[in-house]
Amino acid sequence: MSHSMLIAALLAALSLAACEKPTVINVPAQPAAVPGPAGPQGATGAQGSEGTTGAAGKSGSEGTTGAAGKPGDGTTVIVMPPAASAPAK
Repeated sequence: MSHSMLIAALLAALSLAACEKPTVINVPAQPAAVPGPAGPQGATGAQGSEGTTGAAGKSGSEGTTGAAGKPGDGTTVIVMPPAASAPAK
């Protein structure tokens, strides 16, 4: 029985080794295209017609003045922030 297992293992190894392996072909990279020299300059285009400028815009109307404020009573109020309290223990 051990001989038949050994022979089966050898046949399996030989059959796998006999498979045709694909050949890898490395294709060289194509060189980058280089542009050629510039062509001759084209003819000058026709001059455009003299355009007219648009009319000036209208100026805005004068705004109204606000109402006068009340005069102060002469006293100044100063609001003091509350004093910091001592941390509680």
